[in-house]
Amino acid sequence: MANTAQARKRVLQATERRQRNMAQRSLVRTHIKKVQKAIAANDLDAARQAFTAAVPVIDRMAGKGQIHRNKAARHKSRLNAQIKAMAQAA
Repeated sequence: MANTAQARKRVLQATERRQRNMAQRSLVRTHIKKVQKAIAANDLDAARQAFTAAVPVIDRMAGKGQIHRNKAARHKSRLNAQIKAMAQAA
């Protein structure tokens, strides 16, 4: 248990940051899942729109250090490759 005022404040700050981080990570995952769901449904237009919406969110989280920049690049690259493959197949 935090005994000093400084320690109590740090506990509150850590809690707030943890909640914010979880919400932001969830936002990235949700956007990625929307793209994957559209790809699985073989809906090219929806996949492109979801990908266009997901890219800035992924980049923003990579810029803030929420996710590593290489992980962000990997997600974008794989999703884009799947969309391109779907477009060529159609």
